[in-house]
Amino acid sequence: MSALRPIRLAEETIAQDELEALSEWMLAGNRLTKAEQTLAFEEEFATWMGSRHAVYVNSGSSANLLMIAALKEAGRLRNNKAIAAGVSWVTTVSPLLQLGFDVRLCDCDPNSLGIDLNHLEDLCRTDPPSLLILVHVLGHSGDMDAIRDICQRYDIELLEDSCEALGSTYKGRKLGSIGTAGSFSFYYGHHISTIEGGMVVTDDSDLHQLMLSLRSHGWSRDLRPDLRKSLADENGIDEFKNLYTFYHAGYNLRSTDLQAFLGRSQLKKLDHIVERRRINFELYRKALPDFFCQSGDTEVLSSFAYGTFIENRLETYKHINALDIECRPLICGNIARHPFWLRDHSQPALPNADKVHDYGIYLPNHHNLNEADIARVAEAFAAVARPC
Repeated sequence: MSALRPIRLAEETIAQDELEALSEWMLAGNRLTKAEQTLAFEEEFATWMGSRHAVYVNSGSSANLLMIAALKEAGRLRNNKAIAAGVSWVTTVSPLLQLGFDVRLCDCDPNSLGIDLNHLEDLCRTDPPSLLILVHVLGHSGDMDAIRDICQRYDIELLEDSCEALGSTYKGRKLGSIGTAGSFSFYYGHHISTIEGGMVVTDDSDLHQLMLSLRSHGWSRDLRPDLRKSLADENGIDEFKNLYTFYHAGYNLRSTDLQAFLGRSQLKKLDHIVERRRINFELYRKALPDFFCQSGDTEVLSSFAYGTFIENRLETYKHINALDIECRPLICGNIARHPFWLRDHSQPALPNADKVHDYGIYLPNHHNLNEADIARVAEAFAAVARPC
């Protein structure tokens, strides 16, 4: 076993001084459940994103569920057909299945690993859906102008799973703020952390209000006063009954003020985190010139991890793991090859996603890694990995 310090996928995402400040805040007797800290975190996050609204929830998975459920509940979808990214995550796709959508999977672009434009066009032409959810894989953007053009021509609502892309930009706009709504994850291994947590951003004020209700059981107490009054009047609900009246078949996806307090402190570091991750990606790229390197239309790359393709993943995994260096498969690979999908669906032809599934791997990238750390990972990796 190596005597050097371990290199993890995430390390001290939440710093000691933040934990101490959180402890002092808790011991002061502040309310821990959703209250003023949540509202402040939502406002500050929306401002940082350049979005009008943000809704804080208990995970990035819940963020995906919430924005999909809100579009359905709002009656904004003309049918129950959806397209999802073939290279994605289980909870990018599973909310669609749970909500009764007929889901088709889109192959990935061979360079960005996001949505393949030609396959997307073919799917839309053959049987137009009402909804597309894409994934900005490891922080990389595809051609969002072209994707939006396809969505506009076929009358498709665009959702962005941006859980791996916090801070990445496309033509001056942060990923997640381009479609109807975008989701983010604040799990410990992501760019910033609230231990667990997630966020939805949107510029759509009506959708924002609906998500606030769906997040908390379907009641109206978090809504604008005029909307809350309108709902009560329409349904003949008095002030007392309105405390426990449910206007939508909602969920409980709330997080806590304890976690929102952490989120607010994490936001102060986010610009530095984005820059460090960008620098680290470039260090990997230069250190591994013989290996595949993701590329796309990203302006500022807030890299989640360094993804590439190799022939001998298991051998490489065992080698660098023995040197106290973590790595992972390149997210889900092809989601259509997972047991949950194959139980009820046939496996579509997704050749680019198959390559990710069979050969994809990613290496650590976070803001606590420096140039020497990246060099160490790259050297250990290149010593055994065979590019493909």
